[in-house]
Amino acid sequence: MTAVPTVPQHPTETTETTEAPGGGRRAWTVTVLLVVFMMINFADKSVLGLAADEIRADLHLSATQFGLANSAFFLLFSVAAVVVGLAADRMSPKTLLLVMAVLWSVAQVPAAIGGGLAVLVASRVFLGAAEGPAFPVAQHATLAWFPDHRRNLPGALITLGVTLGVIVSAPGLSWVIQRHGWRTALWVLVAVGAVWAAVWAVLGADGRHRAVTAAGEPREEVRAPVPYRRIFASRTWTGVTLAYFTSYWTVALMLVWLPSYLRNALGYSAHTAGIVVVAPWTIGAVVLLTQAGVTGRLMRRGVGSRRARGWVGGWLLALGAACCLALPLADGTTAKTVLVALGFGLGGSYATIAATTVAELAPPSRKGGALGTMNAVVTAAGLAAPALVGALVDAQGTGGYQSAVLLSGGLLAVGAAASFLLVDPARDIARLTG
Repeated sequence: MTAVPTVPQHPTETTETTEAPGGGRRAWTVTVLLVVFMMINFADKSVLGLAADEIRADLHLSATQFGLANSAFFLLFSVAAVVVGLAADRMSPKTLLLVMAVLWSVAQVPAAIGGGLAVLVASRVFLGAAEGPAFPVAQHATLAWFPDHRRNLPGALITLGVTLGVIVSAPGLSWVIQRHGWRTALWVLVAVGAVWAAVWAVLGADGRHRAVTAAGEPREEVRAPVPYRRIFASRTWTGVTLAYFTSYWTVALMLVWLPSYLRNALGYSAHTAGIVVVAPWTIGAVVLLTQAGVTGRLMRRGVGSRRARGWVGGWLLALGAACCLALPLADGTTAKTVLVALGFGLGGSYATIAATTVAELAPPSRKGGALGTMNAVVTAAGLAAPALVGALVDAQGTGGYQSAVLLSGGLLAVGAAASFLLVDPARDIARLTG
């Protein structure tokens, strides 16, 4: 087999940076801060799911109403992801991230103070708009510090922040909710977000990696910028976005409904559910790091991104689908818990594949917009999934949770097929730059 270039760029291009080849100390400092940034982001997202029963009892909500309240979080999420993602191609990511972190804290204050369903929904809509661009901008800001063949680990670490946010926060937030109420948990998150913003204002910085031609000139100075429509029409962008959509569907269910499933369908106590709920996130963290290592090794050996990213990601989704679809065959609480944890943990681990693939596909001046638009499409799953599952629970009782898992398995199977069949960055880069 003929080896392909480790970095599938235009043949006449190299990579230039003011940092050390591996990123340098400043690059890793920024990466660590952005891992924490994503931890806070997903702690904010998960708190309502952890307090689902308490909020429903306090505000007298049906499962459908609670699902709609969580879906409201994603009402402006996608729009903000596109707008800010495009802005990230022209503005300082450091500034954008600082503004987002401040807004997260501000957004949660009204619901923390008091009020009913209307206040909760308005607060979540505002928070969703502020958090929508978080992942693409954080990935964009991090990957700018590293060359393409070294992006798998930092990209995985940013995604790992998602899982760590739930793993670290779930037991503590559950304790606060049980002892001091769900509004107090919101105040805790307000404070944490404000502290991060202060630290980022001092230590945050923008990366300076950029593609250059063999003559040392920036790529965009010698070639007209590729229109976004051509990027979005490529099979790779379409395939990776579809695959990531199905993966994010499982992430939305883990955030909103998994704690209730553990308590109401599988019979765990509130305290135990707050511990067990970290299982799929922990599996996801291990999978992310393993995937980053496998993908990075394959690419260093000359394997193209079609296999190193598209096929590896496809197998993750396929295995997750198999576990979810096997749920009706399981007998007993432990077996069901293991299958759901494996299915959601594997199925929800596609984000790094998606981000690094799109970052490889898109030219430097289009990376922010390409990532932001992908994120906008993908997170529409967060708008649909919570509301749909709420309706299933109201209609089928606890059986609605199993129906939701089976639906997730079917979607993951579709995502796996898209990743295997459509994702091929080298092919589409040649078409975009030809």
